[in-house]
Amino acid sequence: MRRFFFPGYYSSPASKRTILLNIPPVEPGTVGPCPVAPDALQGIKRQQTNPARWNGAGWEPFVATLRAAGLDLAEGAAACGVYLTDAGGTACGLPHGVVLARSAGQIALLLKAAQAHRVPVTVRGGGLTTEGESVAFGGVLLDMTGMSRVLAIDAAALTVRTEAGIYWHSLAEELRRKNLDYLSAPLNLTSSVGGTLGVGGIDVNSARLGCSADQALSLQVVTPTGDVVECSDDENPELFQRVILGYGQFGIITEATLRLRPYTPLAMHYFYYSSLRTAIEDLQMLDRNDASDYSGILTIMDCAVNLLVAFDSAEREAAFRANWKSRLRGHGELGFGLCMAGHYALRPWKLREALYLLQRKRAVFPEFRRAEYMRDGKMHDRTVVFSRAVWKHWGSRNMVIPDLAMPADRFVEAVERGNAVCRKYFSHYTLYCVGIRLRPEHRPHYEMSCIPPGAEGWVYGCEFEPMIEGGVYSRDHFQAFKNAIYDIGLDLGGSYYRFGGMMKGYIRRVFGDELVERHLAMKRRADPAMILNRDVIF
Repeated sequence: MRRFFFPGYYSSPASKRTILLNIPPVEPGTVGPCPVAPDALQGIKRQQTNPARWNGAGWEPFVATLRAAGLDLAEGAAACGVYLTDAGGTACGLPHGVVLARSAGQIALLLKAAQAHRVPVTVRGGGLTTEGESVAFGGVLLDMTGMSRVLAIDAAALTVRTEAGIYWHSLAEELRRKNLDYLSAPLNLTSSVGGTLGVGGIDVNSARLGCSADQALSLQVVTPTGDVVECSDDENPELFQRVILGYGQFGIITEATLRLRPYTPLAMHYFYYSSLRTAIEDLQMLDRNDASDYSGILTIMDCAVNLLVAFDSAEREAAFRANWKSRLRGHGELGFGLCMAGHYALRPWKLREALYLLQRKRAVFPEFRRAEYMRDGKMHDRTVVFSRAVWKHWGSRNMVIPDLAMPADRFVEAVERGNAVCRKYFSHYTLYCVGIRLRPEHRPHYEMSCIPPGAEGWVYGCEFEPMIEGGVYSRDHFQAFKNAIYDIGLDLGGSYYRFGGMMKGYIRRVFGDELVERHLAMKRRADPAMILNRDVIF
């Protein structure tokens, strides 16, 4: 367990002991340093912390308006305490009340009342945010999981219409019954469809198919003023452009029509590296040449770097074997094991690191080869495998996952610098790297989002995730770590997947005042009382 001490001293009258913490003496009659002041830990920048709790003005008449309209609103500790924090576990707040979404009409009534009484509304899907984006600091928490039905599947047109509160794994279950599959979804399938479309969504096939948000053909949206609007690239395109990758600022997605594809099992290949740079260069080579259907990198620190390559068809796999496999510089599992054994035999002082890598291998690898998901050497249910592995082996009471989204030519440098930050702050960590193929026709959607301005072709993202493993870290330690990662993005001209919530202090520094002011003006026109997802971005 790690313990952190504030500058100052502590004297125990009971034990007559004084513990000195090496600070200058305090002159008699003066006030010593405050251990909980904003500047208590020198050198740690607090770009953004939890927003101030809404003071509750107008709450009672707002509740009366909802009840008169027949809307159910739950108040009290039992109802609100369930939503205290998000997956990150570092931002905590309570709403005044909770509404479980049931229909677009109900949400429209809620937002009209919220505008009239200036009551903040925070929307929550799967609650998988890590910076407090789905945590309510007063006002109403709108839980979207009550809208989780699949409305229509068109197997001929390869589309599905679904309510937006559904989790991706529930959608996948419905689609499998028709021998269909989604195109691209987040790695953790307990994310909601609507929440994902609002922030992007990255899968191991995003380097070929684009992000999850690119797969949306049309949406039903409830605007911040309570209008129910259908939008697409052809119908109400300006609203469509702002809601997709809009971080919940311009409307609540209640239904979505998504592209589909026929379901196929995956043929998986793994290549192991001890060099991040070499693995990333090989990943980008595969993507440029459309050499695989799925690709991504998952690491155990920077010691064991796994390049995942997978295929939907025997034909694509055969072409890879014939043309590209020999160009990869990674090893198979046995060859890499022998290289690592030789490496640590010459460095006995790193034996503890070697034992940790072996323990992680034994724990994680079987998850991707479980008999109920693997048949005839192919993975038949990656939806369960990847989600299960993510939360079973990476989840913790606290989860901080700062990330960088970079143009392809700056990605290697960004990851190497971020890796050095991880080594400085934590004993163990993992990196997850994946590409996103950009769709030129979707350029308006990418404004002020996780897609860096001016990026062309592909964008690459890396998540830097500490392995907390029961350790206790101060909030300032987490904050300093995240700031150090995000500062790399500022230096190299990138963006971030999670730039809202507690880290929104970076938004102007990333996108500049002109772009932010333009989006802020659009937000004020769309949301006059500024009540929808307050303090997430604006």
